[in-house]
Amino acid sequence: MSHIKMLRWVVVAVVAILSWAAFGWLAQAQQGPAKSGSETVARPRKKTSSPAASEETEQPKIPSKLMKKDAKDLEELPTFRSDTITVSLDVAVLDSKGRFIPKIPQANFRILEDGVPQKIATFSMGEAPMTVAMVIEFSNLFQQYWTEGWYQTLTAAYGFVETLRPDDYVAIIAYDLRPEILSDFTTDRRQIQEALQRMRIAAYSESNLYDAIVDTAERMSEIEGRKAIVLISSGIDTFSKLTFDKARKALQNAGVPIYSIGLLQALREWMDARGWLGPIARLDFLQADNQLRTFSKETGGQAFFPRFYGEFPGIFRAIHEALRNQYFITYQPTNQARDGKFRRVKVELVNPATNEPLRIVDERGKPIKYQIVAKAGYTAPREVE
Repeated sequence: MSHIKMLRWVVVAVVAILSWAAFGWLAQAQQGPAKSGSETVARPRKKTSSPAASEETEQPKIPSKLMKKDAKDLEELPTFRSDTITVSLDVAVLDSKGRFIPKIPQANFRILEDGVPQKIATFSMGEAPMTVAMVIEFSNLFQQYWTEGWYQTLTAAYGFVETLRPDDYVAIIAYDLRPEILSDFTTDRRQIQEALQRMRIAAYSESNLYDAIVDTAERMSEIEGRKAIVLISSGIDTFSKLTFDKARKALQNAGVPIYSIGLLQALREWMDARGWLGPIARLDFLQADNQLRTFSKETGGQAFFPRFYGEFPGIFRAIHEALRNQYFITYQPTNQARDGKFRRVKVELVNPATNEPLRIVDERGKPIKYQIVAKAGYTAPREVE
């Protein structure tokens, strides 16, 4: 009988130990894996404080051997501040057909900030690989399976990918109710094709343009080099948390040029000609086009509104011309105030001898109509307390 009691006691003890171990494992599992940074479209990793760093901060300071006399001499030396504001501009000069105009001298460029001329610090022109995020509208609002909007969206997306070079980095983001990153930045064309193949049947009927484009631009804001967003969209926003004005301000601060391709242009004209497009729908589409133009113009990009599929190759060529071939200009503004205000920037081409607008001619001596593509301004940093 004593053996039976001892056996029961051993069983109870083992069960208690296993229960305690299981409880500890469950508590640890509920905490989840440690998350380090973000996995999406090159968002900068969050800085985490390591135990070694905290130990270093807790260590006592090493006493200085600098004598008071030496310290007095150092105080008399001139000091220099390294917090000077420097503004960078990517400028493209395009003719009436969207082709880049090269070999324009630095002396012909004039930079105005809030109407005040600025002195150019550095000036260069070159061709480099692109870092492009394709933000594609894909919802049941206009991309229902096997409709005109669905076919046009996929034609534009696949067509642009086919024009990329092997060293171009591309990310694919589709949005409806929320943006979804189908493929992060990569040069692997097979991965990009697999991402595009996921766009077959749309899930939601919402099209939250503002949230999607701002989220992508803010993620790309700290990427170095030539970067841009290619937006394939109808321009309609249905349910975004951000308003149009807040989206504009966020895109201006991010500083990523947006190249918009407006969808459904021919279909809208066809429906409007037959009286199938009511006044409210017509106004919504006009506002959508204006939104795409505004986002592109204020970020230094371009907006395109093709009516025929044959226009897509020319649009893709114009985007490549504007992104690959650019004049890179930097200047230090005369207004160095760190007030956090938005400052408007205007780039002009002038004749330095007469200070009049520059006249550009072709090989035959005929004048060329040109446009200057650059961001509309920037937000000055704030003073750090």
